[in-house]
Amino acid sequence: MKLALIAVSGAALALAACSSEPAAAPEAAPEATNPQDAFFANLSALCGQTFEGEVATEDPLDADFMGQRLVMTVTDCTDDQVRIPFHVGEDRSRTWVVSRTVDGLRLKHDHRHADGTEDTVTQYGGDTADAGTETRQEFPVDQFSIDMFTREDMTVSNTNVWAMEVHPGRQFAYELRRENRHFRVEFDLAEPVSEAGPAA
Repeated sequence: MKLALIAVSGAALALAACSSEPAAAPEAAPEATNPQDAFFANLSALCGQTFEGEVATEDPLDADFMGQRLVMTVTDCTDDQVRIPFHVGEDRSRTWVVSRTVDGLRLKHDHRHADGTEDTVTQYGGDTADAGTETRQEFPVDQFSIDMFTREDMTVSNTNVWAMEVHPGRQFAYELRRENRHFRVEFDLAEPVSEAGPAA
């Protein structure tokens, strides 16, 4: 009798298991988006393209930029670094370098002479201090740069904060701020140009 009861109970359990609805899979949590990853992806998406820009501020210190053809090219893109040569007229000495770090992003300014050798003032910049946004990242001056600016009698730059913005399909911007100083140049991403040389 006990064996029969066990058999009936087992059959009932098996039948219940077959007839029950499968448990719904738990909903996956939305994937968190790191603003710096998104910013770097937006920047990398411009790789191989060249854009013209113009100075958007009116600081007299930037008179040398006024009336010049301003061109940037996004190039040499890897998973961890993007290089952006910035040409002012025929002056091709400047390159912005954006790199990933363990803690965020880094901006450096690579200044070189026409023969490729480094300028005395070069490789200055800084690392991000917070997450920023997918369209704007800020880079406060780092200690390496402060030491170099001090050595080169450029202590006015010891409080620099640089910034970059990428608004896909619309605008790229480079910016420098410190007390009594604001420089900003904006590039039109809607109309890439075919070459980065001086205007004919």
